[in-house]
Amino acid sequence: MKTLYGMPHTRSFRALWALEEIGVDYRYQLVDLGKGGGQTPEFQALNPAGKLPVLVDGDLVLSESAAICTYLAECYPHKDFIPEPGTADRARYNQWCFFVLAELEQPLWTMAKHKFALPKKYRVREVLETAAFEFTRAAQVLDAGLAERYFLVGTSFSMADLLVAHTLNWARTFKVKHGIARLDDYLERMTQRQAWQRALAIETEKAGGST
Repeated sequence: MKTLYGMPHTRSFRALWALEEIGVDYRYQLVDLGKGGGQTPEFQALNPAGKLPVLVDGDLVLSESAAICTYLAECYPHKDFIPEPGTADRARYNQWCFFVLAELEQPLWTMAKHKFALPKKYRVREVLETAAFEFTRAAQVLDAGLAERYFLVGTSFSMADLLVAHTLNWARTFKVKHGIARLDDYLERMTQRQAWQRALAIETEKAGGST
């Protein structure tokens, strides 16, 4: 059985949501980063970076949320959560996944680091305004790419949509406004998916202290 190591309000939600979309059996192992869970010898053996998520599938130990989501989609191709290799849609899928990691989420991660993640002496609050500007600019690129499409790639939901929607929701949680109604509508569609709702319920339970 697959095991997902995660914690509420982290990128592990992406992997949790992906697992719920696919409908495969898995075990959720809570790792409390706030209490040093990422620095234990057991977890360091899985991911020396001490970060989440981590997926263990047999002998495979995989970190990085986008890699996990893509791996899961490729393991279950009949679910149609990733376009076939060598197609134009697969190229577009890769483009949007890389865009999320390199452009859309980076300003939000910068804000998180300078609000609470970095040691206090390394935090520079003056960068927050710049990061908000960078996110808005990336959101405008995303809006142009989405245009009138219901999904980012092809005619069905893919893991690219999952990564984008999670990041837009991250911005909403941080109260970072992009002012683009079409992206708000897109996020509402994605968060109405039953798998999102199930993943959210699981995270809520874990946040309440269940292991």
